[in-house]
Amino acid sequence: MGSFKITGGVPLSGEIIPQGAKNEALQVICAVLLTADEVKISNVPNILDVNRLIELLKGLGVKVKKTDANTFLFQADNINPEYLKTPEYYQKATSIRGSVMIIGPLLARFGTGFLPQPGGDKIGRRRLDTHFKGLEKLGARFHYDAENKSYDISTSGLTGDYMLLEEASVTGTANIVMASVMAEGKTTIFNAASEPYIVQLCKMLNSMGAAISGIGSNLLTIEGVKELHGTSHTLLADMIEVGSFIGLAAMTQSSLTIKNVNLNDLGRIPDIFRRLGVSVEQKGHNLFVPAKKEYVIETFIDGSIMKIDDAPWPGFTPDLISIVLVVAIQAKGSVLIHQKMFESRLFFVDKLIDMGARIILCDPHRATVIGLNHESPLRGIKMSSPDIRAGVALLIAALSAKGESIIENIEQIDRGYQDIDLRLRKLGARIERM
Repeated sequence: MGSFKITGGVPLSGEIIPQGAKNEALQVICAVLLTADEVKISNVPNILDVNRLIELLKGLGVKVKKTDANTFLFQADNINPEYLKTPEYYQKATSIRGSVMIIGPLLARFGTGFLPQPGGDKIGRRRLDTHFKGLEKLGARFHYDAENKSYDISTSGLTGDYMLLEEASVTGTANIVMASVMAEGKTTIFNAASEPYIVQLCKMLNSMGAAISGIGSNLLTIEGVKELHGTSHTLLADMIEVGSFIGLAAMTQSSLTIKNVNLNDLGRIPDIFRRLGVSVEQKGHNLFVPAKKEYVIETFIDGSIMKIDDAPWPGFTPDLISIVLVVAIQAKGSVLIHQKMFESRLFFVDKLIDMGARIILCDPHRATVIGLNHESPLRGIKMSSPDIRAGVALLIAALSAKGESIIENIEQIDRGYQDIDLRLRKLGARIERM
């Protein structure tokens, strides 16, 4: 396994371009299975999770052509459903959680699917009930093989229905929408996720001939069509990476420009960082984060301690909870971080405490951070990346720390961040891949 060697405490400067959105990429790449026509997708990030999904689709028979560094042509005109029962498919599907989203398109077009228990971050229980119950409402039948931890899925034909989702699951909504676009009749999805990734997926599907209304809300209405055609689609900038760069600038007391990003596309992300005292400014088509000697955490209007928690969109994304926790380490003041959605995502704070952070882990969901206000720097240590987002949070902490840090298991970081070491070196970071 690879590792990063980081010499921290070095101010950074310059411009950085965020990659295409990872979570959007996983959805729209699965959507190419809905048509035999060619689909062009641009701004695709070159990261492990996306590359693994593309390899899985190749195994199914999808023709894939890379026309430049981040643009692909996909054509699913010769799909082999028998590949789903092979050991190769089983191995590939278990390596990436996004593999669950091929089920909706496969059911819609071919009436069959097979899913081993998908992989992904080890951040607590991540149920698939929303996917399965929604697809069952459309007419899918599931059989669970406990011995092989896999699901056989089939249908004699999908039919539209009304459904109230138990949770506003992003991947669950995506899966159900992709199955619904070719179901017979009308499908109504209430409590649908409304994240920008879902908006982008729905717009792409409509450009392919689907009939989806209510886009951007939690009530989607889908009139089924008999077939879809090809299209061209460009991914948004990854708002999680944008938030990570905002946090990086604050922790290293650096001025950074994040290119080609609009504040209006980031939801509550800029406001949450401003609560921690971090300035985020729109300058033309770019974001600018100025260097500050100190950033002061706000209190609530009655003087009580600030609390930051995650929630489904338009709430604050859980993927940036790890980053704001790290940023709070060197702020002035205290904050309660409440990670509601995943019970194991805060378990990396022991490494931050070893670096000198003042953090009280209250329980699996809550941590209180007492800011150091740069009165003492973090110290470099040897540590391991437990998941994508915690890995980048530890990387930001290491870049701000005094001395040398080693981060192992960086394949977790590579799953979600394209060439992160190369891009950080261009900003002046002292980071080496070993």
